[in-house]
Formats: sequence, C-alpha cells, structure tokens
Amino acid sequence: MVTRLVGGLGVRHAILAVARSDGSPLWLGATGAADGGCTRMTADTPYFLASVTKLYIATGILRLMEQGRVSLDAGMAAYLPQELVHRLHVWRGKDQTGEITLRHLLGHAAGLPDYLVIRPPGGTSLFEAAAAGAVERWGIGEIADLVREHGRPDFPPRPFDGRRHTIRYSDTNFQFLIAVIEAVTGASLQAAFDDLIFRRLGLSHTFLPATPAAASATPAPAAVWLGDRRLDTLTGAMASFNDLFGTAGDQLRFMAALVSGAAFDDPATARLMTAHWNPLAFSLNPRPVGPGWPMEYGLGTIRYRLPRLLTPLRPMPELVGHTGVTGSWLFHCPELGIITAGTVDQATAAATPYRLMPRLLDLLRREMSHETPFR
Repeated sequence: MVTRLVGGLGVRHAILAVARSDGSPLWLGATGAADGGCTRMTADTPYFLASVTKLYIATGILRLMEQGRVSLDAGMAAYLPQELVHRLHVWRGKDQTGEITLRHLLGHAAGLPDYLVIRPPGGTSLFEAAAAGAVERWGIGEIADLVREHGRPDFPPRPFDGRRHTIRYSDTNFQFLIAVIEAVTGASLQAAFDDLIFRRLGLSHTFLPATPAAASATPAPAAVWLGDRRLDTLTGAMASFNDLFGTAGDQLRFMAALVSGAAFDDPATARLMTAHWNPLAFSLNPRPVGPGWPMEYGLGTIRYRLPRLLTPLRPMPELVGHTGVTGSWLFHCPELGIITAGTVDQATAAATPYRLMPRLLDLLRREMSHETPFR
C-alpha cells in the first residue's frame, strides 16, 4: 500500500507504519527518495511531524498540570508577560484576552485567528512568505504583533459547559502554549520536551529542527516539499513552526503511551484529551494549514470519523490522533486496536491521511478477519 502513495501530487517518498495499541509493531514500510536524490527513505528516517506535534505540546501542558505548575482553567495571561498578550482578542470592542484559558488554547476554542494565514493589507500571509523563502525566522513576539495588528477573532472564547460548540483550527493557540511551556519551565522547548516526555518514553529519535539533535541525526531527516520546492532548505522558517521531526518507531511508541496512559503519572490524565469533542468549522475554501469538518477536536487531539451517510455499507471506525499539513499522521483506532503513523512529506498532499485511512482501516479489518494479506 505504501508504494501507491508515491508519484501523485508531487509525493517523492512515503512511510507507513502499523502497530497494535500497545505499540508492538505489525508492519512498517518506506519507499522513495528521502532527499529528492539517491538516498532511500527507510524505516529509520526521521520525518517532519508538522501539526502532529500538537499531541506532544498538549502532553507537555498536561504533564505540567500534573506537577501543579499550570492549571488548564487559568488564563494564559497568568503565565505570559502582559505586553505579549494584551489586546490579542478584541471582540466587539471589548478585550477578551483575559478570558482565554489554557483549555481554550488546547481545544482551539479561544477564537484567536490563525497567524499563518493572516494577510496584512497589501501583503502576503506568513505561510506564503515562508513557502516562497521570503522570510527566515519569527518568534512569539512577531506572532502576537501580527495577530494584534492585523488579525480578527473568529468568535468569542467558547464556554466549556458540556455542550458542543463549533470551533476553528488555529496554530496561534499552540504557539502560545509553547510560550507557556517555555515560561513555566524556564527552558527551551526541546529541553522541556526532553524532560517532560522524551526521556520518560525513550523517544531518542524525536527532535526539533535547528537543534544539536537535528544536526547529528543519522540518517538525516527526510526532505519536506511544497510542490517542487524543498521546504527543509528554509531552516529558519522550519524552526519557527516549532514542529518536531521523528521516526515512525518513536511515533508508535508515543501514541501507545497516550493510549495506555503511561505518558503521565496518572493514566487518567490522558483521558482529558478525549473527554469532550467540538466540531471543527466547515469551509468552502479550505485553509492550507489546518483541518475542518468532519473532524472534531478535543484537547490537542483530532477525532476523525466519516458520517454514516458517506459510508452506509461499512462504517469507518473512528480514529483519534492528529495530522499535519505535509501529509503526516498519527492515529489510534480503538475499535481495531491499532496505531498507524506515517507521512508523504508533501504540503500539496496534505489531505493524504484522510483519503488513506478509510482504505487502510478496511484492509486491516479484512486482514484481521483473515480475508486478505496486508501489503
């Protein structure tokens, strides 16, 4: 199946891994050129996780919660400088930034616009500028200024009152969560991840770009593409996204730890990520950096299940996890008891996981009933 992912939509390589819910491997395959040249993609090649990183950011926040260092229902302003967060969310003339909690940020329920797609008057979005190589590096200060000066909130902060509220995916939320992690720990994001997650779970092949771990990675990370352009040559921009690189093996191990609760001191903490789901907004003009309907969002976690109308004969089992804009994914399927991870490292093929999963799950379901072998 992995070979079928390569070729269309500019996909030059792919990796697909499947494991049981406890992380024990079932199948792992890689194909294509990792670097656009002669270096082959292998099972051990690190790849760009893109927004799958949000699972790790959410885990980091929940680990800090367990340690009593943050509260999900405290305002983000309690952990960040006032000059950074003031007037980020002005709704109908009223500054509602003080009402935004860490829970709002984790659940995309804050209403903050996505900084990557904000277009200043007469300008281009940061996403477009980064893809064109016109910008090198930015930080949380530049993000805050962009949101404050040119952004428009999508909605007021949604209440967590047990009801389902339509929300909108925004990378801004998780950039501020990263700022909280760094402020509370007094460490870089890489060091905080090392302390809170990586050493605990033995994730020795997961790292941020522009770090010593990235420079010394063997084999070297796979190239990331936007059409015919290699995005991994934009070191500053890639580092500014604050998204991880990692191997499929580390991905499977991480998800298994979330499923079992081993990522936390109290296994029940993991259930906070999936305790409540809000629907993501539908759009006729899909944004390039985030999912929408029919996906739902918990805390740092996507739930993907197709409406019964679209799969009347054989309903698709639900998947819980995350995807990324470069066609990366990490999902757990509770019904089948499997985890799957992988990527195509191509931003023009961002929807690949959503097209692949129904076919993959159907194949796995038949394999588990001994109808057909997995290839």
